[in-house]
Order: sequence, then structure tokens, then C-alpha cells
Amino acid sequence: RWVPSAVKDLIKADLRLDTREGALHGGKSGVAALVEKNPADSELLARILSTDEEEMMPPPKEKKTLTAAQKETLRRWIAEGAPYATHWAFVPPTKSPIPGSNSQPSALNSQLPPNPIDSFLAAKLPAAGLKPSPAADPATLARRLHLDLTGLPPAPAAVDAFTSAVAAQGLTPALNALVTQLMADERYGEKWARVWLDAARYADSNGYEKDLPRDQWAWRDWVIAALNKDQPYDQFLIEQIAGDLLPNPTQDQIVATGFLRNGMVNEEGAIIPEQFRIEGIADRLDCLGKATLGLTLQCAQCHTHKFDPITHDDYFGVFAFLNNSYEAQSWVYTAEQQEQLTKLKTDLAAVDTRLKKAQPKWSEKLTAWEEKLHATLAATTWTPIVATEMASTSGLNHPTQLPDRSIVTDGHPSTRGDIFVISTPDLAGATGLRLEALRYDDLPFGGPGRSLYGTWAISELEVTAQLPDSNTWDKVALKNATADFSEATRGLEPEWGAAFDKEGRRTVGPASFLIDGSNDTAWRADRGPGRRNTESVAVVQFTEPLAFPAGTKLKILLRYHHSGDDNGRHNCMLGRCRLSLTTAPDPQATPVDYAAQLAFATPAAERTSRQHDAVFAAWRASDPALKKFITEADALWKKFPAATTSVLHLAERTATDARTTHLLDRGAWDKPTHVVAPRVPAALHPLPTDAPANRLTLARWIVDRRSPLTARVAVNRVWQSLFGTGLVDPPEDFGTRTPVPLHQDILDWLAVDFMENGWSQKRLVRALVTSRTYQQSSRATPAQLERDPRNLYLARGPRFRADAEVVRDIALSVSGLLTQKVGGPSLFPPVPENVLAFNFVKMPYWIVPTGADRYRRSLYLFRKRSMPDPMLSAFDAPNGDFSCVRRVRSNTPLAALTALNEPIMVEAAQAFALRIWRDGGSTDAERATHAYRLATARAPRPAERDAVIQLVADTRARLRKGELKAGEIAFSEFTRSTELPADSTPIDLAAWTVAARIVLNLDETLSKN
Repeated sequence: RWVPSAVKDLIKADLRLDTREGALHGGKSGVAALVEKNPADSELLARILSTDEEEMMPPPKEKKTLTAAQKETLRRWIAEGAPYATHWAFVPPTKSPIPGSNSQPSALNSQLPPNPIDSFLAAKLPAAGLKPSPAADPATLARRLHLDLTGLPPAPAAVDAFTSAVAAQGLTPALNALVTQLMADERYGEKWARVWLDAARYADSNGYEKDLPRDQWAWRDWVIAALNKDQPYDQFLIEQIAGDLLPNPTQDQIVATGFLRNGMVNEEGAIIPEQFRIEGIADRLDCLGKATLGLTLQCAQCHTHKFDPITHDDYFGVFAFLNNSYEAQSWVYTAEQQEQLTKLKTDLAAVDTRLKKAQPKWSEKLTAWEEKLHATLAATTWTPIVATEMASTSGLNHPTQLPDRSIVTDGHPSTRGDIFVISTPDLAGATGLRLEALRYDDLPFGGPGRSLYGTWAISELEVTAQLPDSNTWDKVALKNATADFSEATRGLEPEWGAAFDKEGRRTVGPASFLIDGSNDTAWRADRGPGRRNTESVAVVQFTEPLAFPAGTKLKILLRYHHSGDDNGRHNCMLGRCRLSLTTAPDPQATPVDYAAQLAFATPAAERTSRQHDAVFAAWRASDPALKKFITEADALWKKFPAATTSVLHLAERTATDARTTHLLDRGAWDKPTHVVAPRVPAALHPLPTDAPANRLTLARWIVDRRSPLTARVAVNRVWQSLFGTGLVDPPEDFGTRTPVPLHQDILDWLAVDFMENGWSQKRLVRALVTSRTYQQSSRATPAQLERDPRNLYLARGPRFRADAEVVRDIALSVSGLLTQKVGGPSLFPPVPENVLAFNFVKMPYWIVPTGADRYRRSLYLFRKRSMPDPMLSAFDAPNGDFSCVRRVRSNTPLAALTALNEPIMVEAAQAFALRIWRDGGSTDAERATHAYRLATARAPRPAERDAVIQLVADTRARLRKGELKAGEIAFSEFTRSTELPADSTPIDLAAWTVAARIVLNLDETLSKN
């Protein structure tokens, strides 16, 4: 290895020895450092063998020397042709022959000994001076399997059943049967989802300063379901990276793409939206690299590292795949609602079928109507306004004009405020102003508004003019406001009206409200569920045609005074609009849905189904003779089910609005350099030559069988979950700085087998837990601790503290409190009031359940990034800011104090005491035994049992003497709401609560075994 100063000299000389091409070419001198198969002419060897202090390498001043053996190795290497090896992780895995086997099996079969995992390890143990440990006892294995496969401890009856099965059938059949049973349990998906949620940086809030809540639990539930049904891992990844691009994607496939949208979202008002859009994509790239490829791609975000095969250009090549996406949001419907939607679609189609039957010449009539309408629309020419200045009076919003002259408003949505646009158009003879409300997939549900539903309401539209050399703005009079659609006059819904309009003055209704001079009225065009996220248009006339001189500035102001509260969530802002002028006489909005008018610009043969539906519905509405069918359709639309949750996901931009990706100098968002086309790192397998450059192609490239990384990373993640440390450590970095794994043969064998057998994750887990390696006792002998303190050779079973969520779930399960219900909204855990008060934004939504939901699994706890749950944090749970593929395990006094005193743990101890008293027998000895069996799956040793009995007796005595305060035992509140057993007293249960807290906090209770 060259020493630092020598490296500097090499750089100055343009000599690179890290690549074969560089060494063969030489530096500025033109002398090759290496000559293939010719050590005598190789300058590199000449410098190493030289005794001249001016030439010898390493230089004498560095006080580094090479041994004679090292020099001979270099000489032999050059003589053999100086081959440069590819890093092991970038070479596709292959199956090595199984030690001791004369044949190469095509697949794992745990029923045919020996398991390949055991064979590979057994071949290495003698050289390490180790022997495998015997199998753990049945009770230990039962608990280990339950915790690893479901994340919950076994009931004593389950332990007894497994122990009896082992005695009757033998260990292997009994263990296989138990594994099959546990993998069929829906709790399997809950346990293993947590591993993937860490990698996907899942949380229930947006992060940064405001850290507002988000609805994303539908994606979490999709992960649980996918794991329970053992969705093939390649499809698992494809749907999460590009489910929206699959042919006719289902709702589940759309939900799956929430994977890359799990990152943080900055909703502060002073931010530059484009900066944080770029940072969001960088976060997605970081997640994609760690979770699927095991590469820290962000290392190449700023520049190319000399020894890193992922270059700066490679980074932005992958970046380009993600850069061409909308940040979309869609409703998520229940299975019952999806059936209703299917029926609704069928019923609406039936209405159209009856119409067509009643109007045999409907097609000709529609064509004639469209041609006539085309002519009407063509009579009015609209010129979009080019903005010279745009801003919001609140300072929180950031209007931006797109190439099509439409204006998108980003930034934190205001509860009150105005958006204004200034332009210097040709105003001669302008008669009217058009306001288009346009869909945009970056808006909630496509917009056009920014409200919770993608709707909007404009309180006032004002126009002022500033003459050249004038400092004043004069109001321009407006008249005759018309729109393609307006709601009937009505009051605001409570969530929009309560905060700023307690008297209920504000109303919404026709376009005339735009120019009535009142902030209490607003134009709104909400067509209702299923039809509200569509385009609309309004036109206002100037009272007199404009006759301002050239250079006059025109300011158009949109006033929003119909918002609610909730930190901008109940805003009424328009997300995307376009403003245009016309000189046509008497301009008015055509009373035809604007979505249909926009569809006219697309030839009929090229229209999407949505465009076809819009045109057909508009024609149907235009003919009074078809009123019966309109009434039928409207009645059906009123049955459109209202979803209660949504999901953030990705949606691909179309060819007409595709983004161009530039390499960013040092990764800075505002320093673009040359254009970079979508591409993958040159060090990995190539893309298909005929595939489109989109996320679906990237996803399929990631799971290509030629990939050297994807299967290895998946295997390593499962291994790490079961054994505590991955075969590759750290698991997020399979790059060139990672040494060859000690057990690469196992890693590669399992990776190939994983791909060969349908990418089945359950099969992979089964292969590991049915190995004798996994089944070993975790007791370490002195010799094992001396020779292999970190258990790298796996001569003993795994032993480590359970993950944070499992620690909490163990306590709830053992105590009998656990509520088992799969999926649904996240619940709010109890936290100290001062923690809630410390948050920048008030959280009235933080309502802690008092019923059964309070004791649901930890997977369903609401994850607020800026306020991590105190208990889970104490046991090393990440907060979701970044992708986490490896949890550190710390042991601190804080963890011990949390496990003893955190409210849920205290409540669990109280319930555990009741369970012990009710079910444990009639004596303290029987109760102590029952407590141990519930918590650790084994009976206590005599000394342990006697210690618990003595603790209970001492506590009773102290309680009777008044030496312990009720508050210290924390039982009084619980007994007020709980029916106590008839044969107990508060003192009995208080004493057993103390004992229960101790048993729940045993190292053995909190560890896997």
C-alpha cells in the first residue's frame, strides 16, 4: 500500500495504479509502471527493488518497507500478466460445492441432512479450534422461533406442545411443523415488516420543523400483506419502485410505490421548494442504494472518489430515473369500497349503454357537437400571460411559471393570503381575463387545489394596473364573471369555517363571487367525490376594453380567505392555474366542463380513457333530451364511497413534461452542469438496450438475475435479523472498502438458491431457522469466548437483546394486555405532557387511546420524527429520518429505567400481576413458576423461585407497615378501573406487581434467549 506522500506524488505525475489501464499506460513520463509478463521492464518493480534513495519505493523517509516475500509476490504477479481482480461484491454469486458432498444439489432441502449452511460452517470450525454446540433445549428453541418468526413470545401451552412433539417425533419433524405453523400466522408479516420499514425510513410524520402528520400506513399494511403471502422478493421490489408503471396497475401496486415517498417533506414557508425536491430525490437514492443494492450511493453525490466504482456521473444517471416522477397522492379504498367502485363503474357504463341504445346515431351527434364547439372555442383567442414577477403576500408560498405558462404554487400552504402575478403584456384592446384551474400530479390527488382533497376556493380576483413612470396601482374594473361549473351557493364545511368564521358568514358558489368585492364569498367548483379533481375555467370581462400605453404593468391578484386551520392542511389555495388575455368581444366561459374542452386538443384516436369520458359526459350534459340519463348518472355519482386514508406515491411524468437531469456540481441543487441521461453504474450489469428509460426498467434491472448485489443484500438482511450480525457487515456497504466476508460461500450459495427458487422470502427464512447452526445452544464455553468472542464462526446459537418493538410487545403479551389486530391507522402512544408542549406545532390530534387499541403491537405506534417514542428510542429504534438497515444495540442505564418506569411497562406489570394471581395457582411458589414460564418459557430454578417468593413476602410486610407509598408501586390507579379477584387484596396484587416488574425486566425476558 502506498503511503500518503507517495500517493500525492503519483497524483501529480498522473500515474494511476488503482486501475490496470492506468498502470499499463503510465503517467506524464510515458513510462509504463507495469509491463505484462515482464517484471524486468516494469518500472513499478524496479522502484521497489531499487536501493537508490532517490528512486526506491516506498521512500526511506516514510520508514516503510516491503518484505522479501511481498516483493516476490509482486514479481510473480507481473510475470503472470498482472491481472486486476474485480471486487467480490461486483461479481455475480455462484454456488460453491457443498463440503462433504459429491454432488451439487439444485436447492435447499432441510429434510435431507446436512443442511448446506451447516456443512459450510462445519468445514471451517476445526481450523478455528472450535466445535459446534449442542442443540438448545425445546423450551428455548420454541421461544427463539416464536420471537424470530412472529415477534411474540410463546404461551406456556405452546411450549409444552412443542416439547411433547420433540419427545414423540424427534427434533427435526417437530421443528419443521412449528416453523410451518408460525409462518402461516399473520403475525409473521408484522414481525418481518419492521425490518423493511427501517430500510424504507417509514414514519407517520413529515419531519423537519413542522413535522406534521401524514397518512402512509396503507403502505405499511401493504408490506405486511406482501410478506404474509410470501410475495416473491423481485416482485416485492418492482412494485415498490415502479408499481404505477406496470400494465393496468392495481390499487395495491400504486400503494406499493409509497416506498420511495417515505422520506421527509419540508413544509416550512421560507424554503426554496426546488432545493428540497432535489434533496428528497437524493434521500430516495440513498434508500434505494442501502435497501436493495447494499451500496452507499450518496458517497458519489458530490464528486467521484478515486477508489469507488460508482462515479459522480453514475450517481446522477440513477438520479435521472427518479427525477422524472411526480410526487403524487391517491386515495386508498377498502376492499368493500373497491367493490362499490367496481359496481359504480359498471352501473355508469350501463347508463351510457342505454343512452346509446336510445340514441342510435349518438356517435354522429357527438361528432357534430364537438365540431360546432370547436368552432365556437376557436373564435376566441387567448394569450397566456408571461409573468415578470410572482409572489405571495404571506411569504410562505412560491409561485413558479412553467414552460406552458401555467403557474404552480409550492411552499407551505397558507391559511390566509394572496398570490399575485405581475406582467407587462400587450394590453391594447384586451376585453377579458381567463383563469384556468389545472390538474397537476404533484398536488393532492392531482389538484387543481392544494386542500386535503385537492380542491380550492378563490375569494376574490382583483386586477390593477401601473402606468409607466407611475408608482401607484389603479384598480381595473371587472364585470360579468362566468365559469364552466360552479357549486350552488352554500356555507363552508366545519373544518374550513370554524377557525376564521365562527359566525358562519363565508359562502361558496358561482363565479360572480370572484368580483363581488367581498372576501366572505368565493367561487368554488367542487363536483363531489370521484369528480372533484378535474379542470375548471372562469372568465371575467373588463368593464371597458383596456387602452393602457405600452410598458404598463398588470397585476392580477388571487385572494384566498376561505381556508380553515390545521397548519395549512385546510387551505383553499389553487395549486396550478394559467392566466390569459383576449381581445375577442364579449368573452365568456363556455358552459362545458373544461376537462372536455382541453381534451379537444387531442385527436380522438389518441385520447386517454379519462379524456374520452370527459368529452362524452360533456356532450350528454349539453342535450336537454338526454336529461333522464344525466339524472341517473348524477344519482350514481352520489354513491361514490369516501375514502378515509390516502398514500403518498410516485407517478411518472409524460413525454411532454419530462424533466432533464443535469449533473450538479458538488451535489448543489443550484449548480447544474452537463445533461445526464438515465443510466446505471458501469461497474454493474448493463441495462437492456431496448428498454425505456423509466423507473420500471430500473426496478427490473435491480432484480435482474445478473445483479451481483440484490439477492446477496436480501439474504444478508435476513441473516442479520436471525443471527444478530450479517454475513456482510456493515450491511449498507458492499462496496470496495468492504472486505471479503468470512462466509462468502454461504452468502453466495444462499443468494443463488434464493433466486433459483422464486425469490421466496419465507423459504429463505425456513432454510436458516431449520439449520443446526440456528438451533444451537447459545451458552458459550470459556474456550469459545477466547477463540471466537464475536461468534463469527457460529459455533454457538444467537443471543442478543430483542429489538425495541419486541421488548414492548413481550411485556404486553406476557401480561395479557396485547391487542392483536392486523393493520389500520397508527395509534398515539402515551408521552409526557411536557414533551408534547415542547413541539413547535401544537398537536391536538395526539389523542392516546384508553381502550384496547392502547395495547396494540409496537409496529402500529405513531412514529413522529421530531419526537421519537421515549421507550423505543431507549432500545435503539431509529426515528425514520434516513434509511436504516442496521440497528445498533446499546446497553445504557436509560434503557433499564425505561423498562421499569415507562407507563406502558408499568401497566404491563400491573396486568401481569393480575394474570399471575388469577392463573398461576393458589400458592406463591406456583405463581412464581407461572410468572417465569410466561416471561422466559421455562420454569425457574429453585433459587430464582425462592427469590421471587421472598420479594413478595417482604413487599407485603412493608406495605402493611406503611413503608411503601402507593405511588411508588403505581397500582392504585389500575385497581380503580379493574375488577380484582375475589380472593385477593390490594396488598397482594401490589406485592406481586413489584415482583412482576422484576420478572419483566430480567435480561432473559428482554433477550431472544
